[in-house]
Amino acid sequence: MKVATLSIGDELLLGEVVDTNAAWIAERLYRRGIRVDRHLTVGDREHDIADAVISLAGMADAVIVTGGLGPTVDDMTSRAVAKATGRRLVLSEEALAHVRQVAGKLGRGVHPLNEKQALIPASSVLLPNPDGTACGFHLILNGCALFFLPGVPAEMGRMLEETVIPRMEERQEDQQLQTRVLKIFGLSEAEVDGALQETLQPESGVTTAFSVCFPEVHLKLRAEGKTRPAVDAALDAACARMREIFKEYIFGEDHDTMDSVVGELFRRTGVTLSLAESCTGGLVAKRITDIPGSSAYFIEGAVTYGDKAKIRALGIPPRLLADQGAVSSATAMAMARGMRKHSGSDISLAITGIAGPAGGSKEKPVGMVFLALANRTGCQAKGYRFSGSRDEIRMLTAFTAIDWLRRYLMSL
Repeated sequence: MKVATLSIGDELLLGEVVDTNAAWIAERLYRRGIRVDRHLTVGDREHDIADAVISLAGMADAVIVTGGLGPTVDDMTSRAVAKATGRRLVLSEEALAHVRQVAGKLGRGVHPLNEKQALIPASSVLLPNPDGTACGFHLILNGCALFFLPGVPAEMGRMLEETVIPRMEERQEDQQLQTRVLKIFGLSEAEVDGALQETLQPESGVTTAFSVCFPEVHLKLRAEGKTRPAVDAALDAACARMREIFKEYIFGEDHDTMDSVVGELFRRTGVTLSLAESCTGGLVAKRITDIPGSSAYFIEGAVTYGDKAKIRALGIPPRLLADQGAVSSATAMAMARGMRKHSGSDISLAITGIAGPAGGSKEKPVGMVFLALANRTGCQAKGYRFSGSRDEIRMLTAFTAIDWLRRYLMSL
């Protein structure tokens, strides 16, 4: 089945509103084995809407249209569709009763403009809207199934799930489409792509795609076939092969996050954690504590931004700071040791660096960062040189720190 989507609204073309409806529809259809082949956005102009409907209906088996079913003067989808399909606009008594019912629940009468929402092209099938005044409608044009839904995301989403998708599945040949997402940190998109050359052969039935969700790379494995077991088997084999290639760089799959994966490792190992942060300003602690139940393993954190705080809270010798500077492996190690001693945690992670845009020098440029991890047997430091904006450097530093925790816990 060839499927197209059409979004209507000047606010979408002008960038005033992000079109989340198109993404939602595509994702929900793909889950059911239906792929969207084309998407179009037009403004609130009757002839543009009519032209778009005719054009998409001529190249697709089904078209899902969102927007333009409201009561205001710029809501003209019904009129445009009537024009495009050569039908009259008629008053739907069922739609009018629905408008009145919703208005009554809200404790107000029906505004004359709302009655406009009961006008639909003749011989259309009404699509109920449980959450709003604007009912949708459905009709066939030259063999193409057209579905018209309101633009309000919550209303559209429910109508799509409860009414539109079931009707489309009746027209769809049995075909399974599945995607798995492997999440990678520590390699660039180009490095991931290079490692994949000639790894997956076309006959495997699995294709690959990439997306970057800074600072992660998402490797998407897609397979389709006649049965779910066959598709799952192909994806299982492909995922196993990817894990052989990328090993510990893959930190999660599908809905996993770096933070949730590390949280699960802490719960599984029983290790406790404390943090001493400088340039990240508590960003790592925030990510750790964003995970429900983190109090079971996270004891405390300190943002020791200035030298005096490092001396007072972590017990760092002033001479060390004078000789090595706040941004050094020696200081990072002293921070980690000091925090672990203070908190009594099993491990302590420390971070110090220069996030910029100012504060760097030739010897210690912007983006220089040192991390240190102290446990009961010793302490280790690592140095990095990150690039980008201040926010990007801080984000990369925090991700690298949490990834170090992940690798450490996996080694236990």
